[in-house]
Amino acid sequence: MAIATIDTRRFTREEYEWLVEQGFFHPEERLELVEGVIYEMTPQSSFHATGVRTVTRALESIFGERFDVRPQLPFVSGDDSEPEPDVAVVPGDCQDYIHAHPERAVLIVEVAESSLAHDRNRKSRLYARAGIPEYWIENLVDWCLEVYRDPKGSKYVSCTVLREQDSVSPLSRPEASLPVASLFPRR
Repeated sequence: MAIATIDTRRFTREEYEWLVEQGFFHPEERLELVEGVIYEMTPQSSFHATGVRTVTRALESIFGERFDVRPQLPFVSGDDSEPEPDVAVVPGDCQDYIHAHPERAVLIVEVAESSLAHDRNRKSRLYARAGIPEYWIENLVDWCLEVYRDPKGSKYVSCTVLREQDSVSPLSRPEASLPVASLFPRR
């Protein structure tokens, strides 16, 4: 008796972008391509959305004109991934990305509530593999900031957990210090 194998069909970034351009997906769908799999993102709670806006404002205040702080916009991460991180800090100006999504970032932040396991596992692996020097998870479940640094292969070597009373300085702006509390929505 023959045994059937069932595989998942994975997509390349090029195929995914073609589907988007052809209008295959509904315009209201929130999707992202991670390691060849198209994930439907859950609708955002107002708490999560406030977390994204709070992080965006805090990072805009310290990164200035040499960087573009991009909330929930596509980011190229290899041939099989085009995630939409909650916040990506990329070199240059928004006008630099008229013809293509950015492929480099100095910092990526995910605001995690229901997506915490996905952000710690798949997203962390994805960003480390892409060589993103610094990845933060604003953990709304445990109310802490997880700071991942030093990517090696598909994992980060360093992970530091910071609390509200702590402060953090991005690797690309070591002279700038942010209170961790300033990154979170008010409780």
